[in-house]
Amino acid sequence: MDKIKKTMAALEKNGINATFVESKHDVVDVIKKMIPEGSVVSHGGSETLKECGVRDFLLTGYCEYLDRNKPGLTPEEITAIYRASFSADFYLTSSNAVTENGELYNVDGNSNRIAAICYGPTKIIMVVGVNKIVPDLDAAVRRVKEIAAPMNTKRLNCKTYCEAQGECVGLDGEMCSGCASDMRICCNYLVSAKQRVKGRINVIIVNEELGY
Repeated sequence: MDKIKKTMAALEKNGINATFVESKHDVVDVIKKMIPEGSVVSHGGSETLKECGVRDFLLTGYCEYLDRNKPGLTPEEITAIYRASFSADFYLTSSNAVTENGELYNVDGNSNRIAAICYGPTKIIMVVGVNKIVPDLDAAVRRVKEIAAPMNTKRLNCKTYCEAQGECVGLDGEMCSGCASDMRICCNYLVSAKQRVKGRINVIIVNEELGY
């Protein structure tokens, strides 16, 4: 718990709201308290949100849900939802890593997610398991190369070095070191540190291991 308390205090110091829950089953109740009924809501790709039942909640009609996973959407319609999400009231996602210094580290291929984290939606809500808390940015970079990227390339069926080998070819290199595959998912890198708009980003830390 000391690590969690330290991380939450550092997030708050950086202008990022932090909430703690014991179980993934508590997440929807917390989110519902944060989001007024009828709000426009979207989300990024996230195994954590699935594990916590967040998409099921969004499908209840409580909010105006910009659903990127709706069956039958064309690629053009999905892209339109990505763009519309930048004007959403709330954008839900997870984080690839959260440092004990109160920084959020995220790496994307398509990068609609990190674009929304940076700017656009009025509020960001991130749900993260305790497995994503790391000491510092160096550890965050390593976590993506060793865990998040290999797991996500398998999930997305991207034929990359890390999908085949279980770790990044640039594991011992710098942050941006990696493969030359056209299917590479590590294309843009975002560190969210001290925030000008206090409370725009809200992190829910769950006392379980969730997602990648």
